[in-house]
Amino acid sequence: MSDNTSKLHDTSASYDAFFALHHGLPRQGPGSDDTTRRLLGLAGPLPERPRVLDLGCGPGRSALVLAAEAGAEVTAVDLHEPFLAELRRAAAERGLDERVHTLRADMGALDAFPDASFDLVWAESSAWVIGFDRALAEWRRLLAPGGTLVLTECVWTTERPGPVARAFWEEHYRLRTVAGNAAAAVGAGFHLLGTVLQPEGDWEEYYGPLAAHADAADLSVPGMAEAVAGARAEIALRREHGGEYGYAGFALRAADPRWRTRPETAADVPRVREINAAAFPTPAEAGLVDALRADPDAWLPGLGYVAEAPDGTVAAYALITRCHVDGVPAAALAPVAVAPGYQRTGAGQAVVRAVLDAARLRGERLVLVLGHPEYYPRFGFVRASAYGIRPTFEVPDEAMMALDLDGSGPVTRGTISYPAAFEV
Repeated sequence: MSDNTSKLHDTSASYDAFFALHHGLPRQGPGSDDTTRRLLGLAGPLPERPRVLDLGCGPGRSALVLAAEAGAEVTAVDLHEPFLAELRRAAAERGLDERVHTLRADMGALDAFPDASFDLVWAESSAWVIGFDRALAEWRRLLAPGGTLVLTECVWTTERPGPVARAFWEEHYRLRTVAGNAAAAVGAGFHLLGTVLQPEGDWEEYYGPLAAHADAADLSVPGMAEAVAGARAEIALRREHGGEYGYAGFALRAADPRWRTRPETAADVPRVREINAAAFPTPAEAGLVDALRADPDAWLPGLGYVAEAPDGTVAAYALITRCHVDGVPAAALAPVAVAPGYQRTGAGQAVVRAVLDAARLRGERLVLVLGHPEYYPRFGFVRASAYGIRPTFEVPDEAMMALDLDGSGPVTRGTISYPAAFEV
């Protein structure tokens, strides 16, 4: 749905004209099937037949992709019945009518759905209707354990937007940067699985057909001149100031409520040493942490994290320190340690996700890890060699992994240089 909806006067003529202008558009906001697929990839593994709630679905392009390509059972929600009718027709044409179910409802009033009802809650170009923060707060309860929330949001793509763009958006909807929304999501109890800054083509997929509708509109219809003027103002703003804002997708997973995660304190140091000594065959890992703490070029304040059990006991530890790839700063995740009594309980995953969130929020771009190739991919790590990154020592290719924290463009290729404490 266009952000210009908020400009509509509270009259039936304006309402009817707005929707008449938008009927038949393939999308009601910037997007593409490719972006839907990229966001689906960030959501991680799903059940064989995932339960998906698509909120503000419009004519349902995302719902169709989710049903066809993820094998999902989709409940598609929108307040505008003609959009739902369009979706039902499209689903029937594709043989997906048994997988796509429509519901006319308000995304801000979802009490009919019990807690933990869905494996995936999806909202492309629609969360703005109730606001990003409210969406995080109200939709979290709908997620089953391990479930994912995917939503897209208009964001500033510069720290200093100009007065024209700022004035437009401050009148309609207050924007934040990707980092600002990421911080809000972490503060609301989510882990960030990844972000996607949508390409310019996603805007063209929306504004191209909308501009054609505006050109063909009958301006004598009550309210239509206002609707067309609003659409053209949006399109002109994008043409002239599109470098200052854009749409971004966020894939979020609710934090495991069993574990409180936080930065380590000086009081935690003995327990951290104890956990590392117990979790590894030799005391070398415990000594590694102490040596990294003493190296000001390696130590990144605030990126040593602990996970606490319900009784307050520190159960797991994860550390990120500075390394380099061909001289460009990067980050190394090591060690990750879980106290023997808490292994295979989720404590390790909780503390790794928390320290990765902290690294994102402080602006780190690339994290490297040498570890188990069946464990770290669950956090988004892939083979470092896929990025053209390699260590200086021999190691199985699948064990040296990298995570691009923001996906905003190519990362530096080259050889990894670790701090001296790693002795490699």
